[in-house]
Amino acid sequence: MQLISDLNAITQPFINAVVTTGNFDGVHLGHQALFHEVIERADAIGGTSVAITFEPHPIRVLKKNGHPPLITLLDQKTELIDSTGVDVLIVIPFSMEFAAFTAREFVADILVKRIGMRAMVVGSDYSFGRNREGNLALLQKMAGEIGFEVIVRDWIQGPDNKTDRISSTRVRELVMAGDMARTRKHLGRYYQIRGKVATGRNRGGRLLGFPTANINLQDELSPKTGVYAVTVECRDKQFKGVANIGYSPTFDDHIFTVEVHILDFDQDIYGEDIRVNFIHRLRAEQKFNGIDELSEQINKDVVQAREILANI
Repeated sequence: MQLISDLNAITQPFINAVVTTGNFDGVHLGHQALFHEVIERADAIGGTSVAITFEPHPIRVLKKNGHPPLITLLDQKTELIDSTGVDVLIVIPFSMEFAAFTAREFVADILVKRIGMRAMVVGSDYSFGRNREGNLALLQKMAGEIGFEVIVRDWIQGPDNKTDRISSTRVRELVMAGDMARTRKHLGRYYQIRGKVATGRNRGGRLLGFPTANINLQDELSPKTGVYAVTVECRDKQFKGVANIGYSPTFDDHIFTVEVHILDFDQDIYGEDIRVNFIHRLRAEQKFNGIDELSEQINKDVVQAREILANI
């Protein structure tokens, strides 16, 4: 996949570009359906499949950091879109200047003239341009004027409710509820956070007998506080583990942490990148009457996690 982060780097239009645009936060099954439609249409006309997204999230710019936590940061979003087989991903730097583009300017000047769009794949509630003034009706009108095709893709229904649809908003709700099984049904994969292993408070191994890798979250969405069975991708291998998300009430720290105990693992990975996939929420976070009681419960958590992860 070709990755472009500057529109000025596009010196000539792509051949018969078939385009879809959006934030694509989460790259859930609904987004994936759009990408596959784009790829199929591009293949049918000997063209180029193009996905366009924005960085940072437009709401962050328009509402002064008021955006919801991100399901996927840019590096993961890029990897996931790449895995669908799209030919080109264009990441447009979103700014107030870019937000001032009218819907007509965005379509005519950027999509058609610069990118070479011959067809566009959108969802039924697609909106775009300054103040979201562009809608499906305007897009179809411009298609007739300029000469491109508009393909409207039905939204993918939610797996549990036929009146619901898969969306980034719904995924956020499920992650924040700690419902990892239903989250997976919407994403088509386990929910993942990633980051560098940071120095913790040196008590997991020293006091409890369970050393942990600590991750500092940035903009990404955190699952509901509690203890989870997880898998951990580290050094190109996958391990099983138990993660605690929360405020360590037994120690009265009141500091939010993500701590991962990797099972059957004793290597020094401080400063290294790891990826944590959330499989199942074991229990809520709770306060214990001392270190011994907490350590005993962690032992039980490890046993339960091993059972859940046995076939993963």
